[in-house]
Amino acid sequence: MRKQLLERFLRYVKIDTQSAEGQAEVPSTEKQFDLARLLCQEMEAMGLKDVSLDSHGYVMGTLPANTAQALPRIGFIAHMDTSPDASGQGVKPILWEDYDGGELTLSPGNVLSPADFPELARYKGCTLVTSDGTTLLGADDKAGVAEILTAIEYLQQHPEILHGDIRIGFTPDEEIGRGPDFFDVKRFDADWAYTLDGSAEGELEYENFNGAAASVTFYGLSVHPGYAKDKMVNSMLRAAEFIQMLPPAERPEHTEGYEGFYHLHTMEASLERTTLSYILRDHDRTKFEHRKAVFAAAAEYLKQKYGEKALDYQVKDQYYNMRMQLEPVMHVIDLAREAMQAAGVQPQVKAIRGGTDGARLSFMGLPCPNLFTGGHNFHGRFEYAVVDTMEKAVRTIVEIVRLSGEKTGK
Repeated sequence: MRKQLLERFLRYVKIDTQSAEGQAEVPSTEKQFDLARLLCQEMEAMGLKDVSLDSHGYVMGTLPANTAQALPRIGFIAHMDTSPDASGQGVKPILWEDYDGGELTLSPGNVLSPADFPELARYKGCTLVTSDGTTLLGADDKAGVAEILTAIEYLQQHPEILHGDIRIGFTPDEEIGRGPDFFDVKRFDADWAYTLDGSAEGELEYENFNGAAASVTFYGLSVHPGYAKDKMVNSMLRAAEFIQMLPPAERPEHTEGYEGFYHLHTMEASLERTTLSYILRDHDRTKFEHRKAVFAAAAEYLKQKYGEKALDYQVKDQYYNMRMQLEPVMHVIDLAREAMQAAGVQPQVKAIRGGTDGARLSFMGLPCPNLFTGGHNFHGRFEYAVVDTMEKAVRTIVEIVRLSGEKTGK
């Protein structure tokens, strides 16, 4: 199992699947099809049924039931794209066996250190995979992709584990909040599903942020600086004023747990036009609505101060906390918890400080909590994956299938 899992993962991370903001098409980048086509080929070679790739980059397939018993149709879902926050081109994975607990020099000037990432210390003696420090790795979420297919392969090799149809789904554009945009829940036809998109061993998540994308654009007027008195309007300075109006203690770098935030994600700045792009997050729906109102109030205040045409802004909801959709079907969570324990994993039920495809899919009628994958430091050059944890994720998938068959088939 471990050998096949690692081979798959190293193969997938070398394929650039970075998604891109601001594109009308889904997927947002054509290169996401490169991995999608490869996955279809591999799934067909494994003998899976109903393997498909649609025009939007969604891959689906089925491991058919191996019993006539009426067992649940369970789905497992992961996303193929990687974050726009760091380059995914030319990923050079490095394997670190029997990690000694110290610093890892990925390449000159790029050092992965426990001093910066203390959780590294818990993985002494484990096998890690990193990039060379010039790109992200892509464990988010190619670890999930590799784990799902490795678990499916294991189930094929162990027909004594009785199961209903197992549905597989791989999605594009999750990193830009559009993964479920064209996901056909009816065609997927699962009773419930799990996304494999978490991090540390044991993570079991059925709560996530409510999320909104917000932006504000300031307009200026360029005049030669030597003759600018009472004429020049510097849009960057007005944007800086807006930034300071949002609570500085409620930025991501100062929050944890159930605390929400205002996150300035990108800035495009020039004297005549400056655009600030934010993400607004909170687990509590009332506090989430308040954050949106604070953002709008700051923009309206500056409109009154500088004039109606001084700026434009918009706030758009992206997804909501899936807890309200999963509470009526808590057996899905209980099954995952029991499966982890059977796989030798201590469940760590926690709220996601982010979002997954499962959040929106749960509101689309497919209950879909999130499971760990073994990846860390997502979206950055110091991303890494713990192969030992990845293997436990595979075993958790297998135990979910085994236990669902045993419990339902009695």
